[in-house]
Amino acid sequence: MDNPGCVPDISRPALPLLHGQFARSLSSTQSIASAFGPGTSTPSSWKASNWLRGTPDTSPPSSGAGSPELKPKPPPEDCGVSPVLESLGAPEVDERVKNICFVGAGFVGGPTAAVIAYHNPEIRVNVVDLNEQRVAAWNSAHLPIHEDGLLGVVRLARDGTLSVSISSPELEHPVELAARQPNLVFSTDVVRAIREADIVFICVNTPTKLHGLGAGSMADVSAIESASRTVAQNARKGTIIVEKSTVPCGTARMIQDTLCYHRPDETFEVLSNPEFLSEGTAVENLMNPDRILIGSAQTLSGFRAAAVLGDLYAAWVPPERIVTVNTFSSELAKLVANTMLAQRISSINAVSAICEEIGHGADVDDVSLAIGKDARLGPKFLQAGIGFGGSCFEKDILNLAYLARELHLDVVADYWLGVLRINEYQRQRFARKVVHELNGSLRGKKIAVLGFAFKDGTNDTRNSIAIHIIKDFAEEMPQEVAIFDPGCSSAEIMDEVRNAGLGPSQAESIKICSNWRESVQGASVVCVLTQWKHFRGCRIGGPQEPFAADSNAINESLVRVLQSNTTAITEMQIRGLEATLRGREVSTLPEDPLGRLKPMSECPKDCTSCRSDAGTIHDADAVDWVEVAAMMKEPRWVFDGRNVVNPIELQGLGFRVRGIGKGPWVT
Repeated sequence: MDNPGCVPDISRPALPLLHGQFARSLSSTQSIASAFGPGTSTPSSWKASNWLRGTPDTSPPSSGAGSPELKPKPPPEDCGVSPVLESLGAPEVDERVKNICFVGAGFVGGPTAAVIAYHNPEIRVNVVDLNEQRVAAWNSAHLPIHEDGLLGVVRLARDGTLSVSISSPELEHPVELAARQPNLVFSTDVVRAIREADIVFICVNTPTKLHGLGAGSMADVSAIESASRTVAQNARKGTIIVEKSTVPCGTARMIQDTLCYHRPDETFEVLSNPEFLSEGTAVENLMNPDRILIGSAQTLSGFRAAAVLGDLYAAWVPPERIVTVNTFSSELAKLVANTMLAQRISSINAVSAICEEIGHGADVDDVSLAIGKDARLGPKFLQAGIGFGGSCFEKDILNLAYLARELHLDVVADYWLGVLRINEYQRQRFARKVVHELNGSLRGKKIAVLGFAFKDGTNDTRNSIAIHIIKDFAEEMPQEVAIFDPGCSSAEIMDEVRNAGLGPSQAESIKICSNWRESVQGASVVCVLTQWKHFRGCRIGGPQEPFAADSNAINESLVRVLQSNTTAITEMQIRGLEATLRGREVSTLPEDPLGRLKPMSECPKDCTSCRSDAGTIHDADAVDWVEVAAMMKEPRWVFDGRNVVNPIELQGLGFRVRGIGKGPWVT
């Protein structure tokens, strides 16, 4: 083996990503980097990671459950749906696929591998990563990814289950669930896992380039190239290679070229299978996807490979949601899905600016409600706010705009860059409003910031809108900017603050708080920057009513399955049973109601993760705005960047409230 363990192969020239018309060079006047460079469009928190250095990240989070459904071109009327695939017949997974390997244990690789292993107990799923610390976290009680329900899924597939007996008044006799053997393995043994795999998923990071041609816009595919070489050198003949990372158009072809270079006498099929996960709801997105998109070569062998991959998902995904297209269309569809979602956000934010200035009671929420009732538009991604953050939307817009420039489609590129300009304008406009309402100066004032993660339900702080606004505040030299987020640790927040480029005196004003009370004590201003439900607050006059659980009765169709001696019980059916027994939505199950999971090994006494958790547990209580009113200084300002508080109630408590798209702003 001349290049084991993903060692860089510098003796061979890098393979070109773009071919034919895609290979044309850009002039300096056409460069997106010069028109919308890193200083204004690319957050400093995006760091180019290198699979070879042992710190790979997977592709960033992506569109969520509200993504537009992608449909293939309809076949001719005289033939059935997917006639080629139908003629091939559904492959038997237990006969064709025994081992799967995920290269990259980040946000995409880890959860996706866990869910596939969860639903396919007969298949061994290996997740490999050169980052030993990350692998150790996946093998512990402290997962590196924070998602509702993920720990339970990982434990079930990674550790196996106990045999349990289910009794219920609806069941004529107890139902026995047999013990399940582990089939999910996290390790650093990259070469061995690739050699054993029937399917290899490449899930490494593709950040925006920070240097050279296309810096600030083009995706850096060096980690993909490196991982592809390692796969090419070690994969068994006939292994199906799947690109799972968010990639530029033409990446599947680049991977195919790499395979052909290293294995010229052997044939491999390369598929595109982009993820459509939304952070905070990733498990629910994987369990109930809008669609599974598979791109393949338009050949008989390509269709067969797509059918094999599709059959993995068919264990729990309805066949009509598994969409097959060509690889270029699949790669482009991923970018377009994210850019169109971002476009909707920027569009409604542009409307919010009009509502604030037009007066006469114009309210962006009313406008959103009205246009969302149009069946052609729908209500999703029409909530006005301070803009979109995260590591995905901005990166994919820049990538798509760069492709348009490469094809000399300058008007198209400018159109998509306009979405980013609105997003940047929205957050700058919010910060300016705060300063303006406080008599043009923040000096000597304490600013409380509620929310730092780029969205609720996650601890991801990458390219958070909050850091841009906090930086604007810090430049005004306030007495203090006190930050509290119920999902982020102090270390995570401080890392982003350090990377924001603040001067020493500005950085000294930043304080990370462990609870909301500490952040608002003595503050003149509260800014809500993340839509955590905690910030909506207790209802004025009393606490919120407790959650009303549904009936605990087991669904009749599920009863028939449980009592049948011939029908195999699937994990989705067991999951549904857990939900009905708890009387809650599946995605809110943090416990093990059936007692199937094996006890986890205790962490060592010196476990740094345990110490970190113990030191950063935040108040889970809803913000009590009555208490906040008594703790703040006059004038008590609340700037709601996510429109989550009730302005009428807060004004009744003496707050001056400013929301997004609420015009005119009345004190």
